[in-house]
Amino acid sequence: MAEFLLELFSEEIPARMQARAADDLARLMGEALAAERLAPDSARTFVTPRRLVFAAEGVPAAQPDLSEERKGPREGAPQAALDGFLRSAGVALDQCELRDTGKGRAWFAVVNRPGRPAPEVLADVVARVLTGFPWPKSMRWGESGFRWVRPLHHVLALFDGKPLPGAFKPDEHLTLAYGAETRGHRFLAPDIVQVVDYADYAQKLVDASVMLDRDRRKAAILNKARQRAEEDGLSLVEDDGLAEEVAGLVEWPIVLMGRIDDVFMEVPQEVLTTSMRTHQKYFACRKPDGTLAPRFIVVANTETRDGGAAVVAGNERVLRARLADAKFFWDQDRKTPLETHAGKLGSIIFHARLGSMAEKVVRVGALSRTIAGRIAGADREAAGHAAALCKADLVTGMVGEFPELQGIMGRYYALGQGMPPAIAEAIAQHYAPLGPGDDCPNAPLSVAVALADKIDTLAGFFAIDEKPTGSRDPFALRRAALGVIRLILENRLDLPLRDLLSEAIGRYAAAVDDLKPAAVADDILAFLADRLKVSLRDKGVRHDLIDAVFALGVDDLVQLLDRVSALEDLLASDDGANLLTGYRRAGNIVRIEAKKDGADGYGAPNPGGFTQEEERQVADALARAATDVADRIRAMDFAGAMSALARLREPIDAFFEQVTVNAEDADLRRNRLALLQAITDTMNSVADFSRVEG
Repeated sequence: MAEFLLELFSEEIPARMQARAADDLARLMGEALAAERLAPDSARTFVTPRRLVFAAEGVPAAQPDLSEERKGPREGAPQAALDGFLRSAGVALDQCELRDTGKGRAWFAVVNRPGRPAPEVLADVVARVLTGFPWPKSMRWGESGFRWVRPLHHVLALFDGKPLPGAFKPDEHLTLAYGAETRGHRFLAPDIVQVVDYADYAQKLVDASVMLDRDRRKAAILNKARQRAEEDGLSLVEDDGLAEEVAGLVEWPIVLMGRIDDVFMEVPQEVLTTSMRTHQKYFACRKPDGTLAPRFIVVANTETRDGGAAVVAGNERVLRARLADAKFFWDQDRKTPLETHAGKLGSIIFHARLGSMAEKVVRVGALSRTIAGRIAGADREAAGHAAALCKADLVTGMVGEFPELQGIMGRYYALGQGMPPAIAEAIAQHYAPLGPGDDCPNAPLSVAVALADKIDTLAGFFAIDEKPTGSRDPFALRRAALGVIRLILENRLDLPLRDLLSEAIGRYAAAVDDLKPAAVADDILAFLADRLKVSLRDKGVRHDLIDAVFALGVDDLVQLLDRVSALEDLLASDDGANLLTGYRRAGNIVRIEAKKDGADGYGAPNPGGFTQEEERQVADALARAATDVADRIRAMDFAGAMSALARLREPIDAFFEQVTVNAEDADLRRNRLALLQAITDTMNSVADFSRVEG
């Protein structure tokens, strides 16, 4: 067993591609080594801006020998067939033997294949992996047709301390010998470094100012940034995503702090942080009072003799120009009222088949007023006003420069015009929640507009049959659906979704030919049900119980989950489990007998036809339960409704113990089947128990 070390040294790999490249290298090398019978005991991958590394321990020195038995032609077969078999097996006839196969005799050969030395195999493996590496984008350089993410300079490939034989030569224009050489940091240690194994390689890279492990670089960036901020009495604005990106830009992180000119601090902090993060990859800092500090942290890739003074000055100069543009947009946008900006939305297409953004705003406004009328504390006219302005900032200069600030800038502009804070917040929050980690709006006005926007989007795209398929969801409809679910459930809104969907779909009637509102509403409700199952799966809520309640046409999500919770509690009890058994037994008997009789059902049981006390007890219990269940459901007391069902257990158990359903008397038999049908009908008024699994 030996160690294998591979380093692919190139020009800078884009940060966004590095993590996937490391995963792809691990997968491709692992699969290839396993296929070549050289699977290692363990393997790791590393990635820096200029190198992709695979290090494996416990690689066999050679492939194991193979002994393979091959069956040839039957005895007496044409000579040409026998000769072909001998050539393909690489044996002579005297190395074969005739054996009985049960259908006559045939030639068999035992082919022994000695394993190849690992270095020879690894050289071929590396060449295959390099040639087939799945970069999202790649390039050619020089005259070679070989493609790599950026020009590839060296291939360090060591097995047991020695370079692999040969070279990577994809064509006559490119030859990269498998060697034992690498280079250190581009500026701090650019000379060639000779290595003999992974431990030597890792140590010499540290000595050459290269931090090989991406996670260590990321942790070092965050720790140093926090320390530098604390030196000035500030705190770092934590940004894990930015740290991940910056770790892909540097091999030896050096943390420095710069200043933001005071003139720019009047610009909203979201603008400052977005400009710094998006364009310059800077970290922001906060004062002890939580406000944004006029400082930024930059991570350089080199140490300088002046302690980074020139680097900081250069970054301050670049940031000054960036923020000057942002301040210009901020000043210019505020000169125009939001209403005037909103008047330009007709020039923005929502979707070619669904009209402009101006038309969407009209639809969202009408639906917002409807929803606001059903939410305590939400004013209908205020909701319509917020909806009319919620997309207005899309035509502003600031959002044109920073699209991620849409909604946020609308809030600032609305407040600057003296609009009520609730309207401004509704404008800012109408896109939320954007994902599972995003906060969900809870202010009544914000909830109304956010719901209306998402429901309108779902209605429009389902109306033109642009539904998500597999992993394809170009219009983010899954996100919209999860947003609807979270807004309703987290705010416990009593909303009839079908009615709201029907209203939203109806507003597309003029734009969509042959629109079938009921069918579209059914599709969206089914889609929401699927999304609800996904969102609740991690919480341990059973999907079959959601199906059982949804099957009743329940479209109030809060009521649905309350029913599911009550149903779950019922089935967890002994009474509930036995009642489910009785339900299934009754349903199976009715289904089997109805098929025999060619009947759709047996109608209501006739109390005058009962001949046993157990029949009367079940009928009386069903009558009481039906009334009690209906009253409880009207009062939204679903736990009480389930308790009413649980009281059916004893009379149903007694019925099955004492009563013969398939009596010889035909009328008696039909009446008892009708009683069983009444059991299933009564229970199905709470949930469709036929959908309950287990």
